[in-house]
Amino acid sequence: MKYLLGIDFGGGASKATLLSETGKIEATNTVEYPTLYPNPGMAEQNPIDWYNATRENIRAVLEKSGVSPSDIICVSLDAATHTAVVMDKDFNVLRPSIYWTDTRSTAEVDYLKRNYAEVIDRQVLHKPDTIWTLPQLMWIKNNEPEVFSKIDRVVFAKDYVRHLLTGDYVTDFIEAEGSMMFDYNTLSWSEELCGVLGIDTGMLPEIVKPTDKVGGISATAAADTGLCEGTPVICGTTDTVMEVFAAGGVLKGRMTVKLATAGRICVVTDKPYPNRHLINYSHVVDGLWYPGTATKSCAASYRWYRDTFGGDYRELDGGAENVPVGAEGLMFHPYLNGELTPYADPKLCGSFVGIRAGHTKAHFTRAVLEGVSMSLLDCKTALDGIGISYEDSATIIGGGGQSPLWRQITADVLNVKLVVRKYSDSSFGSSMLAGIAAGVFTDAEQALSVCNETVATTLPNSENHARYAEIFKTYKQVHDALAPIYQGR
Repeated sequence: MKYLLGIDFGGGASKATLLSETGKIEATNTVEYPTLYPNPGMAEQNPIDWYNATRENIRAVLEKSGVSPSDIICVSLDAATHTAVVMDKDFNVLRPSIYWTDTRSTAEVDYLKRNYAEVIDRQVLHKPDTIWTLPQLMWIKNNEPEVFSKIDRVVFAKDYVRHLLTGDYVTDFIEAEGSMMFDYNTLSWSEELCGVLGIDTGMLPEIVKPTDKVGGISATAAADTGLCEGTPVICGTTDTVMEVFAAGGVLKGRMTVKLATAGRICVVTDKPYPNRHLINYSHVVDGLWYPGTATKSCAASYRWYRDTFGGDYRELDGGAENVPVGAEGLMFHPYLNGELTPYADPKLCGSFVGIRAGHTKAHFTRAVLEGVSMSLLDCKTALDGIGISYEDSATIIGGGGQSPLWRQITADVLNVKLVVRKYSDSSFGSSMLAGIAAGVFTDAEQALSVCNETVATTLPNSENHARYAEIFKTYKQVHDALAPIYQGR
C-alpha cells in the first residue's frame, strides 16, 4: 500500500492528513500556533512555528497510523495566500510574517489606488487592499527600512516550510496571483509592480505548477520529521483552492460556502470576473477559476469570542440552540479586522448592537453565529449582482461547518441547501493533489470519486429565512450608521 501526505497551514493551526491510495484517511493530526497582535490592526505569525508544527504533525500521523515512512510516495503543502516571509541572502527570516488579515498598510493601499490603479486592473484582477503582499511589503519599506534593506528573498508561507523540507525556492502560479506582484496575462512576475518596491523580480521564487515535483526530503528534514530522505515533494498551492477541490468543486457552477478563519463563497467558473467585490484565482483544474467573495473574520470571530469570554464550542452551541432566531434583537457585526466583500474597508470594527438586560451569554453566542452568516449573505448578494450562475446547492467547508447549529443558521440566512462531504479540509485536498502528481489518481474528478462522498445535507427553513431577510435589512442599516464613525478613528 502506498500513501500520500497533505499538510495545511491555516489561520491558527496546521493539519496533516495521511491518505492511502485506496482513498482511506489513515491518520490526521493538528497542531495550533499563535497569531501575534503587536498593535491594533496588526496580525503576524512566526514562520518557524509553521515548521515546528509540521515536524510534530508528521511524526504524529506516522505514529498514529503505523505506516512505514518508506511507503509515503508524495508530499504536498498548502497555506493561506498573501503571507510573505522576508529573508536575507542566506534565507534567514528577518521579521515575523504579516498575516493577510493585517490592516496596517492602509496608507500604502491609498498610494496604490492613486498611482497604480490602471496597472493593477490590467495585470492583477484584484483591487488594492491591505490583504495583498505588495502593500504589506511597502509598509515594511516605509516603516522598517533597516529590515527592508536586508531583504534578498521573498517567499510565501507554504513555500517557506517546503524550503526547509527540501531546500527549493519556488512557488506556484495560484499563490503568485495572491501577491499583487504577478501579471496574469504573462504568467510571470510583474516588472512594473515589483518596481513599486524597487526590487528585482529575481528576488522572487521561480513560478511552477502546483503538481510539479520540486525536490525531495533532505537529510535534516528526514531527521526532524521521520520521513525518508528523498521522499518526493510537490509545490502545492493555496488553502482555498484545496478546500474547493476537496469539496467537489471541479466543475463549472459548483459553489462552496466556507466557515473557516475567514469566510468565503466561491463559484467555479471558466473565466475570471474582475470586480471590486471578488477575489479571482485560477483553479488546479486547467481552464477553470474560482472567483469568490470573502468576509475576513468568520470562524476567527467565534474563536475570538470563545477565547475572550470562555467556554468550548459544543457548550456554546448548546446554549445558543435555545435562543430564538434573531437573538431577541441582539446583533453582531464580525468586522474584527475590517471587512472585504462588499465594503473593502479595513477601518470597519466589530460590534454588538441592541443589548438588553435580558440577554444572556447564549444570546451573545447566537448573535456571533448569525452575524457571521449575515456577512456571508452580503457576499452572496455581491455574487448575485455580478450575474455569476451557480447550482442550487453548495458544499459547506471549514471547521465552522462541523457545527449543526451554525450550518442550519447559514442555510437559513442564505436560503441555500448545504451539502457536507465526508472530508473537506485543505490538507485532504493536498493529499489528493499529491496523489494526482504521483499518478495514483488520473485527475481531480477521479480522485474525488475514490476518496470522498456526501454524508449530510442541511435544508433551509423558509420561515427562518423570511425572518432573517428582515433582520438583514437592519444589519445593513447598522453598518451604514457606524461605518462613517470608524473612518475617523
